[in-house]
Amino acid sequence: MPKNKKGKRSSAHSPYNAASSQFAKSAAGGHDQSQSSGANLITPNTTLGQHFLKNPAVVTSIVEKASIKPTDVVLEIGPGTGNVTVPLLEKSKKTIAIEYDSRMVREVLKRVEGTPLEHKLQVIQGDALKTAWPFFDVMVANVPYQISSGLVFKLLAHRPMFRCAVMMFQEEFALRLTARPGEALYCRLSVNAQLLAKVDQLLKVGRNNFRPPPKVESRVVRIEPRNPPPPVNFVEWDGMVRLLFNRKNKTLRSVLLTKPTIKMLEENRRTHLSLQNKGKGSMEMDEQMIDEKGVQEIIEEVVSKEEWNGKRASKLDLDDFLSLLAEFNAKGIHFA
Repeated sequence: MPKNKKGKRSSAHSPYNAASSQFAKSAAGGHDQSQSSGANLITPNTTLGQHFLKNPAVVTSIVEKASIKPTDVVLEIGPGTGNVTVPLLEKSKKTIAIEYDSRMVREVLKRVEGTPLEHKLQVIQGDALKTAWPFFDVMVANVPYQISSGLVFKLLAHRPMFRCAVMMFQEEFALRLTARPGEALYCRLSVNAQLLAKVDQLLKVGRNNFRPPPKVESRVVRIEPRNPPPPVNFVEWDGMVRLLFNRKNKTLRSVLLTKPTIKMLEENRRTHLSLQNKGKGSMEMDEQMIDEKGVQEIIEEVVSKEEWNGKRASKLDLDDFLSLLAEFNAKGIHFA
């Protein structure tokens, strides 16, 4: 469960990979193990972002929302002591758990030792962002907020395609996933997640459902990848979205017609032209094609059109972004 603690963020990392360097300080979630004696409960390590889920009704709801079939392989990120793991094992063909904290690895293994469920569990100790994920049908995850973005985009890039993921996040992060144009939380994360998947809010989980209670509320979301994925170059798409959301409330003209942006797009255009003409022409031809119409002139031409004039990223929807990217690409402007 996410811990509401502001950590230092390196400027060398984007929001989609910054969490990777923080993982050594963040275990992948955790759960409160019930003991028949009611004593000797394992102590959560809050410096690792551990807040154990203690409400069995929430556990039951999470497992039910995952709609697990008897033939499914489930990937669980952050099993903790196994409160969610056990019902996952009961419903699935196999459950593979990735856990960072060695204490939790021992606990979840001990939880099923000597039971019929033991042979269905595989535990991998490691960093969920760096560890190669196996094939799975369904993912269930309860993760600290530091790795949320990185985990979501690793999930959406995972192949072969999975059916769905049911994940617990800090409330604000969860709401960003489904934010709509014009809303305060609408951001790059919103656009990218909604391009690649259908995201639904499932359940709000209050802080008192955890031991110890965190400082933030949580939400459970269901993520279903779009299959087939949209026919768009995601690297280039994300390059454009990142650029526009750097100043999401500025007009497209203001964002795109800056000297650094024009220089970057000129370099991108030169590279694309060079690749297209490789073996077919000379650099002299490339230079001529680039000089025929400058990047700044092309941008001016596009953003001056009625459908884009005065528009801001904060108000554009998925179809708008797709149309804008297609129009720029058709005129030789590339964002990666």
